[in-house]
Amino acid sequence: MAKKGNRIQVILECTEHKGTGKPGTSRYITTKNKKNTPDRMELKKFNPILKKMTVHKEIK
Repeated sequence: MAKKGNRIQVILECTEHKGTGKPGTSRYITTKNKKNTPDRMELKKFNPILKKMTVHKEIK
C-alpha cells in the first residue's frame, strides 16, 4: 500500500522574471510537509534565463 502522509508536491515560480519581458519561465517542482508549513513557500533558486539567484514563490 502507498504511504499516507502530509507531504504534497508544489510548484515554485520565479517572481522577478515576469518584469523583465524575456520569454519563458523558471519553475521548480518540490515537496513540502503541509502540516509543518501550511502557508506558501518562498525559496531562493537559480533562474537559468536571468542567470542569477532569484526568489521563487509557490503557485496554485
